[in-house]
Amino acid sequence: MPDIPLGVLDLVPISSGSTASDALRNSIDLARQAERLGYTRHWFAEHHLNPGVAGTSPAVVLALTAAATSTIRLGSGAVQLGHRTALSTVEEFGLIDALHPGRFDLGLGRSGGGPPGEKATVPTATPVVDGRAPNGLLIPPLFSFRRLLGSPRVALQRKLLLLPGAESQDYAEQIDDILALLAGTYRSPEGVEAHVVPGEGAEVEVWILGSSGGQSAEAAGARGLRFAANYHVSPATVLEAVDGYRAHFKPSELLDAPYVSVSADVVVAEDDARARELATGYGLWVRSIRTAEGAIPFPTPEEARAHAWSDEDRDLVQDRLDTQFVGSPATVADQLEQLQEATGADELLITTITHDHTDRVRSYELLAEEWHRRGHAPRPSGYALRPG
Repeated sequence: MPDIPLGVLDLVPISSGSTASDALRNSIDLARQAERLGYTRHWFAEHHLNPGVAGTSPAVVLALTAAATSTIRLGSGAVQLGHRTALSTVEEFGLIDALHPGRFDLGLGRSGGGPPGEKATVPTATPVVDGRAPNGLLIPPLFSFRRLLGSPRVALQRKLLLLPGAESQDYAEQIDDILALLAGTYRSPEGVEAHVVPGEGAEVEVWILGSSGGQSAEAAGARGLRFAANYHVSPATVLEAVDGYRAHFKPSELLDAPYVSVSADVVVAEDDARARELATGYGLWVRSIRTAEGAIPFPTPEEARAHAWSDEDRDLVQDRLDTQFVGSPATVADQLEQLQEATGADELLITTITHDHTDRVRSYELLAEEWHRRGHAPRPSGYALRPG
């Protein structure tokens, strides 16, 4: 197995009993620790109207985090283009790149688009038999996101994010505008030039994030961009996502060959039993998202155990529980190797949420130590695992 870098995907989670200020300070600290541990990049997600998530503006959090770190790549996972323009996106990343050049990944996503599992333009080339990929990776049944997309809260979110009467630009066209503004080649249909300062010539690495083999995968492949597939969001469609991207890939000035990162939801502790205890709140947290009420503050194990689970509740979260990697460093590393083998990922993107920040940092520490021990990534200079 080749060297496979690990990155961090951070939602800036708010734990029950804490505040958004606590969450932001914890995430900045996590980025410093990830840099020390040798993680290659640290991305921040974008979410709105979620009481348990403080990551509403990736660019703002990136600026704060860049000032507290020095070498780790920082990025958005992802900027949601459905409620913003190409110009505002390039201007935001141009500003932070001007002070911290060459460290940023501009991850782009579709807000308000089709749900994961939309019809792929290219069928998956990887057979799935009895819910398993050929190497045994679990590929659960498809979860329907239509209930969530049709909820009043999501409709209100869209109303509040968009100006009255505004319509989102076509996603692929918007990507083209971003690339042109970054390259300094933008021309309006009338031939008028636009030059973004700062922004034009910014040394940002553009990624497309997607959960299916549909428009996002096609747009990334056709433009020769890097692609990040979401096993942690929609495990049922991860294989079609990476297959669709590779099928559409055309070499570009940015990239000679397909390049894929795949996300996984992970909790690591010294042993399997401790890890399962730390992950106890995950099911209740996922339930809050999939009922469309919005992510709740991440509960303690005791708070989660107090919830009376119905069969409907369990059906809402079962695919996510079954595909969360929870256990000792060896247990989780084995599962991550299986995910990498099944998808052919060039990198893995790790997202971890526990109620206590110290446990979250420790999870990333233990995983980094095991990953380095297996020879998947070089040990960073000065690396030392914090004693347990």
